[in-house]
Amino acid sequence: MTGHISCAHETAIATLRLSNPGKLNAIDFAMWRELAETARDLSSDDQVRCIVVRGDGHEAFAAGGDIGELLNERDTVDRAMAYHAQVGAALQALFDCRQPTIALIQGACIGGGLEIAAQCDLRICGESSRFGAPINKLGFSMYPGELAGMLRLAGPATMREILLEGRMLSAAEALAKGLVTRVVADLQVADEAYATARHICAGAPLVARWHKQWIRRLQHEVPLSDEELRASFAFLDTEDYREGLSAFLDKRKPNFRGR
Repeated sequence: MTGHISCAHETAIATLRLSNPGKLNAIDFAMWRELAETARDLSSDDQVRCIVVRGDGHEAFAAGGDIGELLNERDTVDRAMAYHAQVGAALQALFDCRQPTIALIQGACIGGGLEIAAQCDLRICGESSRFGAPINKLGFSMYPGELAGMLRLAGPATMREILLEGRMLSAAEALAKGLVTRVVADLQVADEAYATARHICAGAPLVARWHKQWIRRLQHEVPLSDEELRASFAFLDTEDYREGLSAFLDKRKPNFRGR
C-alpha cells in the first residue's frame, strides 16, 4: 500500500497532508508525484491565500523517504536519476508556490521530510520535534538537488553537522541553527500554525506574493534593473492598495480581494 497526499480547504487556507500510515509518513514515489501535482494546483488557485503542510497524526511530519523503494526504484543510476528528478520536481513545485507556505511540524522531520519543510516559507514545530538526515548510516548520499534547499535555508556549517555527523537535532537546536521559525509546546503546534495562516490571510494576498518574489530575487547578487524597480510599484494599480489606504484612514479592517 502506498502513501498519499490529501488536500483540504477551509476558507482561504489549504492544508496539504502527508500520509503514509505505519511508516511515519515516509514519502514514497507516488507521494512525491502527488505532492508536485497538488502544489502546482494550489499555486494557481487564486482563492487560496496560505498553504499549511503537515504530516498525518502527531508522531511525524515525515520520517524521510520510503527506504523500501531503494531496492527496486533506485537500484541503478538511471532509475535513481528518474526517481530523484520527480523528488526535485515536487520540492521545486512547493518552493514555487505563489502563496505563503507553512510547515506544521509534529514529531520526526527527517530526510525527505526535512527537505519538504525546507521549501516552506515558515516552519513551526513542537518542543519534542527532532530533525536530521542520518543517511550516512545507510551508505548513501543526499541528492545534490535536494540538498540545495536545506543548504539555502541553514547554511553549510549546519548541513555539515547534519550530514557528516548524522546528528539528530532537537527543536531548540533547529531553531538556533535557523532550520525552524518558531518552537511552541507540542499541544499548541496546530493552533499556532493555523493562527499564523490566518494572520497571513488577513493581509493583501498580492502583496504576500510580491514579497515572496522580491525576497527570492534579492538573494541573487545581480543588481535590480530599472524595469524591476518600476515593477515593484505594481501595487499602485491594484484595488487592494486603494482598499488598504481607505481602511487605514477610516480606521476599519480592510477587505482585500486579491486584485
